[in-house]
Amino acid sequence: MKLNLFQVDAFAERPFEGNPAAVVPLDTWLSDEQMLAIAAENNLAETAFFVAEEDGYRLRWFTPTLEVELCGHATLATAHVILTRLKPELDHVVFQTRSGTLTVRRGDNGKDNGKLVMDFPARASKPMPIPRDLGPMLGVTPRIVLSGANLIAVFDSAADVARLRPAFEPLGKYLGPRNQGLIATAPGDADSGFDFVSRFFAPSHGVEEDHVTGSAHCDTTPFWAKKLKKNEMIARQISSRGGTVGCRLDGERVYLEGACADYLEGTIQIGDGS
Repeated sequence: MKLNLFQVDAFAERPFEGNPAAVVPLDTWLSDEQMLAIAAENNLAETAFFVAEEDGYRLRWFTPTLEVELCGHATLATAHVILTRLKPELDHVVFQTRSGTLTVRRGDNGKDNGKLVMDFPARASKPMPIPRDLGPMLGVTPRIVLSGANLIAVFDSAADVARLRPAFEPLGKYLGPRNQGLIATAPGDADSGFDFVSRFFAPSHGVEEDHVTGSAHCDTTPFWAKKLKKNEMIARQISSRGGTVGCRLDGERVYLEGACADYLEGTIQIGDGS
């Protein structure tokens, strides 16, 4: 069996920026074991698999160790592959996923600016007491901690977020039973052009630090919209590669805008005994 594979840098203006994702179009579903094996072989934060359906596509995402409920950058990468390579006549793509219906459109408000806009659910988080061991696990103690789909650790400055050096083994043991990743976030510097910055750690999901995490902005956008009293913001994930995410809160939805850069196109060869 041969399968096409695309590797795309999401939330990136050019290759080697943003977050790389593998995208594998399928005619019919492989077994979960086969998809997980491909994701592990790719050894990227996410591999996306999709199958065409009557009104769009069914989309699933796998880390090297498990299937996840929601992934932003691999959704952006998949939409990019469909809209530029497979179905360039379309102006939007509709995905059915474990997190409901997700729509990705060209540009914002109908403008084709070379970027794509994802319509995702906004995810609320509630304040919680700062766990006693969290500061030592991260290297800096946060000012506020919130819990929702992920744990959010809020710091005073972008410099605090940048200098975090997590102890991944104990952090993974803490997050694993909670089935959460950890978002470290802070307001952007006054002259940076960014409203807020973040980093994302998911050691219990097989990803120590993710380069640019679209789904994490479903958590941070509602928080910062309320904090900064503005519904449209520019965010920067300050990982080693870095990436920029346009964020807009509209009620219970978050609109995330980003560009993609093509990196690789190839073929997966699966033997008869796989």
